[in-house]
Amino acid sequence: MRTLRIGLCQINTTVGDIEGNTKKILDHIAKGKKMGADLLAFPEMAVTGYPPEDLLFMPKFIEANLKAIDRIARATSSITALVGFVDRDEDTFNAAALLHDGKRIKTYSKTFLPNYGVFDEDRYFQPGKENFIFTLKSTPIGPSICEDLWHPGDPIRTQALYGGAELIVNISSSPYHAGKTEFREKMISTRASDNVAIVAYCNLVGGQDELVFDGGSLIFDQTGDLIVRGKQFEEDFVLADLDMEAVFRMRLHDPRIRREKLSEEKELMKIDLPNQTHPLRKKLSLPRRDSAPLDRVAEIYSALVLGTGDYIRKNGFRRVLVGLSGGIDSALTATIASDALGKKGVVGVAMPSPYSSKESLEDAKLLAKNLGIQFLTIPITEVFQAYLKTLAPSFKGLKPDVTEENVQARIRGNILMALSNKFGWLVLTTGNKSEVSVGYCTLYGDMAGGYAVLKDVPKTLVYELTKFRNKKERKDLIPKRVFAKPPSAELRPNQKDEDSLPPYSTLDPILEAYVEEDKGVQEIVKMGFKERMIKEVIRMVDRNEYKRRQSPPGVKISHRALGKDRRLPVTNKYRNF
Repeated sequence: MRTLRIGLCQINTTVGDIEGNTKKILDHIAKGKKMGADLLAFPEMAVTGYPPEDLLFMPKFIEANLKAIDRIARATSSITALVGFVDRDEDTFNAAALLHDGKRIKTYSKTFLPNYGVFDEDRYFQPGKENFIFTLKSTPIGPSICEDLWHPGDPIRTQALYGGAELIVNISSSPYHAGKTEFREKMISTRASDNVAIVAYCNLVGGQDELVFDGGSLIFDQTGDLIVRGKQFEEDFVLADLDMEAVFRMRLHDPRIRREKLSEEKELMKIDLPNQTHPLRKKLSLPRRDSAPLDRVAEIYSALVLGTGDYIRKNGFRRVLVGLSGGIDSALTATIASDALGKKGVVGVAMPSPYSSKESLEDAKLLAKNLGIQFLTIPITEVFQAYLKTLAPSFKGLKPDVTEENVQARIRGNILMALSNKFGWLVLTTGNKSEVSVGYCTLYGDMAGGYAVLKDVPKTLVYELTKFRNKKERKDLIPKRVFAKPPSAELRPNQKDEDSLPPYSTLDPILEAYVEEDKGVQEIVKMGFKERMIKEVIRMVDRNEYKRRQSPPGVKISHRALGKDRRLPVTNKYRNF
């Protein structure tokens, strides 16, 4: 039986850490040799990390990555590997190096460069023009990079139908958003069955600024059935023994292959790799694995933990600071941070004002106790009174309004930043997507910080995630009262969020329709909402773009997040109604 042992090296790289990324790649090559792998695949741009953005304009950065790929090539004696890197000729290319027996044999350059959503590859790369397949252990194999696989035609079609590739290996750095996992798996299954080829997909894992890469590497057989799935949101080494003879047998019964070959000629380079002498007489048996995917809420929670933890660690922080109000947003933020860093990595701070309820302070203390994190209480009443006294001559004859509310938020922001400066702790902001979308937040107040964990999480989803986390713990890690009380900023007597906003059960669907789906007023009216309310929500979203431009980065978990995904001008008179 003609078999091929493949290893998908699902690693967590760091942008710009060429030395660290190279070490990970070399470690996995050594592991692959030990396990008797014939072929290893590493993620897209594994050497540089993804996306390196304008580092690609620095010639020394490109040169360092080229030296690294040469070093990696020398380590491939008795094994073959596809490794993502940046190639350079007259321009730069998003490329995959074919490494075999200590040498770089050939380079494949990405054909389709995504330039939508968070992607901006036309800014940096020239698309590849040359397609090829290589033969390893009598198996024709077609390499490709990320976006190339999302297109139903070339380069995959030419590799499989004209070149006879029985295995398609796609190296990828595909960022996560909710619902993408299922869609991606259906797409790869379709590519496999349409081309009568096994498709092996190696995805990056880890957090990079606002992006989270979810791993979940996949291999589908020639019928579109799943062979193996890698772990989600963690590093993994996915090994599988592929029955290549089964692909050949199935193609003998499929007339499409013959018809396609006769219909037109295609230029395609074919490379025969010499047989390797593997040091192992007998290959080690493969470990069993559970490949069941996470459900929607568990998947989103895992993305938030990974994205938050990687941002903190990769930027050199060891502890974070969270303002604990006793509300659900700060409770979820602190819990995610604790799961990402451990209890010693999180400090909670309660900053009660004259309008803070006794219950909120009790809930903040209880949460900190349940999480086992350090807890500080720093009242702001005296500081607030000093502000009012200082401003009194200027505000003479004017009634208190949102100004005095924002002063309290900014005092808290100042205190958090002072602690950050003194101890080197990163401040995590606690605002959710619903609030940030409509500007229900205070510049230099509750928006002050280094990372916004819930920036892409609507308020209704905050409740789902919090309930999920409590259920996972099998105890009320987050106090029950946090769920029950109406959301409030507690910046004036008896304040409730619904004094200023529609109920979140109404607001969130309107925001999703307008912000994520670009629907107009009449389309949203058909969803069952009142036109007047829709227009007011749109006004709030549009006039608060200036605030969002000044907010810290945060984990992207939706199809269209606030930030790179949605780029609107601050100075803008257009209204979508």
